Amino acid sequence: MRSALAVPVAAVLALAGSTAVGLWAARGRVGTLDDFVVARGTADVGTLTATLVASAMGGWILFSPAEAGAAFGGLPAVLGYAVGSALPLFAFAVVGPRVRDVVPSGRSLTEYVHARYGSAAYAYVLTVSALYMFVFLAAELTGLTSALAYLAGVPPWVTAALVGGAVLVYAGYGGLVATLATDALQALVVLPLLAATVAAVVLSFGGATAVHGHIVATNPNLLSPGYLPGVTFGAYVTLAVLGANLLNQSEWQRVYAARDDTTVRRGFVVAGVAVVPMVLLAGLVGVLARGLGVVGTERASVAFFAAADAALPQAGVLAVVVLAVLLVASSADTVCNALVSLVTVDAARLLDDPDDSTLVRAGRLGTAAVVVAATVVAVQGYGVLTLFLFADLLAAATFPPIVAGLYATRPTGEDALAAAVLGLGAGLVWFPGARAVLPSGPLPAPSYLAAFVAATAVATVLTLLLPKRHDRSIDVDALDDRVRSRSRTARADGGEGSK
Repeated sequence: MRSALAVPVAAVLALAGSTAVGLWAARGRVGTLDDFVVARGTADVGTLTATLVASAMGGWILFSPAEAGAAFGGLPAVLGYAVGSALPLFAFAVVGPRVRDVVPSGRSLTEYVHARYGSAAYAYVLTVSALYMFVFLAAELTGLTSALAYLAGVPPWVTAALVGGAVLVYAGYGGLVATLATDALQALVVLPLLAATVAAVVLSFGGATAVHGHIVATNPNLLSPGYLPGVTFGAYVTLAVLGANLLNQSEWQRVYAARDDTTVRRGFVVAGVAVVPMVLLAGLVGVLARGLGVVGTERASVAFFAAADAALPQAGVLAVVVLAVLLVASSADTVCNALVSLVTVDAARLLDDPDDSTLVRAGRLGTAAVVVAATVVAVQGYGVLTLFLFADLLAAATFPPIVAGLYATRPTGEDALAAAVLGLGAGLVWFPGARAVLPSGPLPAPSYLAAFVAATAVATVLTLLLPKRHDRSIDVDALDDRVRSRSRTARADGGEGSK
């Protein structure tokens, strides 16, 4: 007989441990805005790898890959998720050192965009980045509330309040310093716990050979690498995750948190390698759950938890609860820090010469506001998939000119904004969720794959072609001077970083 009380108790204990570690690690170490926002130069390779693994994975690893395996195409869908999760980390191993070289005193993505491309592009990128990260945070909390409600009938508001409250305490107090410490702990616990959970689930259903044989006999498409729906899903999710993470402020924060360029390269590469088996393990549980009839497409979002609940004793289910809570906390504090850092860094530029203590207080108030708002959204139980994919589409159309601006001297702010907006427009033509707002008329068949390919391709081509119509350029190596001068200016000078 399972005890419903044991589930929330396990969640509380896991959150209490993370909170204690975060508060202990941050004591006396947060005195400046740099400490709170980027913890500049404090992370060695091990710490950077651990925080990237913990924050990049998050609770979604127990929801999305398993749901993809169960409802969107089996093995190839899971493989696409694994590749898509690793690719941004490999990309930052290359782009990260360039970011540190071009804007060594920077703290945020939007600081760089404002200095490089000006006010209009800055406002657009700020909106895209903030929207994506807030949706991600709300989706994480929504997924966990659904899982605990499924396992033990825990009311959604209880789960959301517990996680939100814990994150508010230690992330609000210690900023990125606290997050780096809790991520390290969470990674050490999560990796073996995930592997052990998956192994226990497979063994309880008779072992890998028996599971494989049953799925092949009942639904062989789930294990076919060439299954077209899965291949299609894997392709567009790769583009979606790549674009979203290149515009994810939390990744930019960790570039600055690293001790040096070598740490950036090694940490991001090792993390990229590590996340592949994690995503595969979690996703294959979804394939197992669908193939063995544990769930159908209607409950695919909780496929991982349904399989664990069907296969494991109460102690195993509680281990899964701890796993889920730690994963959600690791990404929730990361996204919360990232969102707040965007606001706090801009406050340093827009306010009349505020001191660091004022900005840190503003960051802590911002942390509270973000957590409360995300908690309220999570309690509603909204379906966030379409909004999530739309935020990903925005990012897919926006990242090409942003990355190009780190290397190329000729793209202007007008070029970057035009490339991003027209790329988005091209993607919306195929985006299924946009049909209700597009003008009536002949339109191609809706397709997520076509939408993401069109958005990325059009934005990339325009980023390359639009600068050919003029001879303006910018000294990219002088961007750091712009960032430092504007960080203490009450009003931006227009940000014409493309003249």
